[in-house]
Amino acid sequence: MSASWRRRANQHGGLPIKLGPCSNGEFAAPPASPVVRETIRRTLMAADAHAARLGISRRRFLTSSCGSALTLLTLAACSSEASQATQGTEPGGTFSLPPTSTTEPEVASSVLADDTQFVMDVQGHLLDYAFTPDEEWDGGPFTGQAFPQANCGESDPRVCFSIESFLDLFFLQSDTSIVVLSAIPAFENPNPLSPEVMAQTRTIVSALCDHERVLAHGMAVPNAGDVDVALAAMAQLREDFDITAWKMYPHIPASAPFRFDDADPSLAQVGRRFLDQVRQVGPPIVCVHKGISSIGGGYPADPVDIGPAAVENPDISFVVYHSGFELDVPEGAYDPARPNGGVDRLIASVEGAGVGPGANVYAELGSTWRAVMSDPDQAAHTLGKLLNAFGEDRVVWGTDSIWYGSPQDQIEAFRAFEISEQYQEQYGYPALTPEVKDKILGLNAATLYEIDPTHVECEFSREDLRTIRQEAGVEPVTLGPVDQAEHQALLAGQT
Repeated sequence: MSASWRRRANQHGGLPIKLGPCSNGEFAAPPASPVVRETIRRTLMAADAHAARLGISRRRFLTSSCGSALTLLTLAACSSEASQATQGTEPGGTFSLPPTSTTEPEVASSVLADDTQFVMDVQGHLLDYAFTPDEEWDGGPFTGQAFPQANCGESDPRVCFSIESFLDLFFLQSDTSIVVLSAIPAFENPNPLSPEVMAQTRTIVSALCDHERVLAHGMAVPNAGDVDVALAAMAQLREDFDITAWKMYPHIPASAPFRFDDADPSLAQVGRRFLDQVRQVGPPIVCVHKGISSIGGGYPADPVDIGPAAVENPDISFVVYHSGFELDVPEGAYDPARPNGGVDRLIASVEGAGVGPGANVYAELGSTWRAVMSDPDQAAHTLGKLLNAFGEDRVVWGTDSIWYGSPQDQIEAFRAFEISEQYQEQYGYPALTPEVKDKILGLNAATLYEIDPTHVECEFSREDLRTIRQEAGVEPVTLGPVDQAEHQALLAGQT
C-alpha cells in the first residue's frame, strides 16, 4: 500500500462518517475545519474507550452503527461548543440520536438504518476502462490522479472507478435503492462514462438484481461545434439508448458557454434551441450543473438563467445540480436584497422570475450536502432555504459518488440531521420531519422520473459481478504491469 493512500485514509481518521477534505474533482478540497479536526480527535478517543469495554478493536467498533452514532454526536457537540464560543448561540442544525446509540447498536440503527426506506440518488458516477483498454491512465481529465479514488488501495487505480466498484459502493455498502448515472463533461472518445458504459452497467445490474436499479442520463453539448450536429446527435442518442433525462454543463467548454434563456448576446446563442429539442425528442427533464464553478469558470455556472428559462418552458423540469452552491461562500440566511454567491443565486433567480414552490425547478444536493454536513449551521441554512424556495416536493437527493466513496455516510448523516426550533421560528425553515426526509431521499425523484418508489434488496458478491460481466461480453482490461517500465512505475508508486 502506497504512502499516499495511507495519508488519504487518515484524513478522515478512519471514522465511518467521512468528514475530512475530499473533492468531486471540480474543486480543490478545502482543509478540514477546526471543528472537524476536533471531532475526529474526540471520536477516536471515545472509540478507544468503547472498544476496550466491549473487548473489540477500535476499527471494529467504528464500522458499527454505534461508531456512526458516536461520530455524529461528537460532531454535534463540537459544533455547539464552537458556536457558543464564537457566536454565543447554538448552531442552527444538529444530529439527533439517543445517548445510548453509542453503545447499543439497535438504538443507533433505529435512527441511522432503514431497510425499507426508498433512497434514490440522482447523481452517481463511475469511470470504466473496460471499453478503452489502450487508454493511458494519465492521458485525460478523467484519468490519473484527478480523483482521490485513484488511491483506493487496488493494485491498478483504474479498478477504483469501475462498474464493479460503483455497484459495490452503492448497492452493497449503502442503502441506495436506485441511482442515476449522471453524464460527465467528456465530450470526445474515449469516454469512460459513455452511453455504452451506462448501458452495460444497467445490463449487469438487471442480471444481478432482476429489477431496475440504475437509470442513465444523456449528455447534450449544443455549445460545442455545430449546433445543428449537436441537436441531431441528441435525437440519435435518444433513439439508441434508454435515457431518462439530459445532463448539461453550460459553462463547459469555456470557449463557448451559454445560458438557457440566451439573454447574453456575448455567449453562444444555443439555449432556446436546445430546450426546443428537448421538448421535441424528450425526455423533458434537464439536469444542469450550476455552482461549483472552478472548472470552466465564468458566470454560466451561475444559476441566474434558471428562473427565466423555467417560466419560458413550463413543460420542462429543471434539476439544478449542486443548487448553485460554492465552496468558498458561507451559507447563511437568505436576504433577497443581498443574495450571496452560492445557493442564494438560485433562489434569487427563481424568486425574481416568479417561480414558486412546487413548480418545475428542483434543487439537487450532490456535493452540496457532503460539503455542509460537517457544519451543522450551514447545513441548516442550506436545507432550510431550499425547502422554503422550492417546497418539500422539489428538493432531490444526490451524492456525487463514487467520488466520495460509498454514499452511506451521507445518508446516515441526513437521517440524523435536524433543523433547530430556533431557526424554524427565526427564519421560517420547516422541520425535517421523517416525511420530509423520505421525500428528499427518494420519493421526490421517483415522482419526477415516474418510477415505483419501492426499496427492493439485491444481494450479490464480487464473484457474481465478475461472472455477470463475463457473460455480458464486456471487454477485459489488463490490470497489472505489462512491461518492465510499468512494473518499475508500480514499484515507485508503492514507496
